[in-house]
Amino acid sequence: MPTVIVIQLRYAFRLYPDAGQRIALAKAFGCARVVFSDCVRAREDARKAGDVFPKAGELSKKLITQARQTVERSWLGEVSSVVLQQFLRDAETACKNFFASLKGTRKGPGLGPPRFKSRKDNRQAIRFTANARWKITDSGRLDLPKIGAVKVKWSRTLPAAPTSVTVIKDAAGRFFASFVIDTGPAADAAAMPDTGQVIGVDLGLAHFAVLSTGEKIGSPRFLRRAEKKLKKAQRGLSRRQKGSRNREKARLKVARARARVTDARHEFHHQLSTRLISENQGIAVEDLSVTGLARTRPAKSVHDAGWSQFVVMLEYKAARYGRTLVKIGRFEPTSQSCSTCGVVDGPKALSVREWTCAACGCVLNAKGS
Repeated sequence: MPTVIVIQLRYAFRLYPDAGQRIALAKAFGCARVVFSDCVRAREDARKAGDVFPKAGELSKKLITQARQTVERSWLGEVSSVVLQQFLRDAETACKNFFASLKGTRKGPGLGPPRFKSRKDNRQAIRFTANARWKITDSGRLDLPKIGAVKVKWSRTLPAAPTSVTVIKDAAGRFFASFVIDTGPAADAAAMPDTGQVIGVDLGLAHFAVLSTGEKIGSPRFLRRAEKKLKKAQRGLSRRQKGSRNREKARLKVARARARVTDARHEFHHQLSTRLISENQGIAVEDLSVTGLARTRPAKSVHDAGWSQFVVMLEYKAARYGRTLVKIGRFEPTSQSCSTCGVVDGPKALSVREWTCAACGCVLNAKGS
C-alpha cells in the first residue's frame, strides 16, 4: 500500500478583537501561563524530592480539574479547558525535549530546562484544537469558546478545513490567528506544472542572491533602512521611567518599528521563494553556516538578510510543489570553480567580484560562477 504523505501548513491572518474580547483573551493567556508554570514547578519539586515525575494524567487532574474547585484557582473555569490542556502538553513536551537534549538523543542545539511563563513575554499564544469546538462563522468571524466571534482580516482563502488554530499576541500588541492545514503534495504539485528548468542560487550581502542565469537580486536591507527611526524610538524608551504608562507606550513604538522590519523581510522572502519555486524544477543553494557568520564583523547585515528563513521557505515550498532542492556543502569551492570548463582557480579575496579563468579565459562573477 503506498505511503500517503501529508504536509502541515500554517496560514496566519490578522485578528481585530473588540474591548471585551481583548479582556477574555488576556484571561486565557494568563490562565494558560499559570498552568504551564504550575506543571514546570510540579516536576521541579518532584526532582528535588527525589520522587518519580508525575504523569500527564495526574497533572491534568491536579492542576486543572481540582484546581478549578479551589478559591485560589477558581478563575481557571473562565477559560476553555482545551486551551489549558494544550499548555499542559506543551510543558510536558518541553521537559521531554530537555531530557532528550541532555542524553544526546535529540538532534539540534542543546536545550535548557523549561522556564516559567511571564506576562512580560514578547509573545503570548493559546491553541484551540477541534475538541474546543471553535468555528469560522458564515460572516467570516472566528468564533472561539468563552471569547466570542472575533473579526478576521482574510487575505486569502483557506485551501482546506483547518485542524487547529493558535491565537497569538505579538510584542507590538497585534493579534493573529494561525490555522494549521493538512495538505497532500501530490495535488499541489499538479497545480504547478514541471518547468524543466534548473537554477543555482548564491546568497550574499552585496546582493541578496545571484542566480546562475546571471540575474542579481538586490539586498533590501530592511533593518539598515529603518535603523535611524528605530534608534530614535529606542532612545525614547530608555528615557521613560520603568513601570510607567509612557514607558509602555514607548515600548510599543519600538516593537511596532521592529515588526515592520520583520514583516517586510518576511514578505520579500515569500515573494522571491515562490517565484523561484514556480519557475524552476530544480534549485541548488549553498548550505551556509549562519551561526558562524553571525559572529563575524558583518553580523548585523547577516541577520538583516535572513538567509535561514529564506532557505526554510524554499525547502517547504519545494516539498509541497514537487520541486527538488539541493543544498551545496559550505566547503565546496563554488566561487573558485569555472562554470565553463570546471577548473578550480584557487581561493579569492572577498573584495574580488570578477575573475578570469586561467584555463579557458572565461570572465566570471565570483557569486555567479
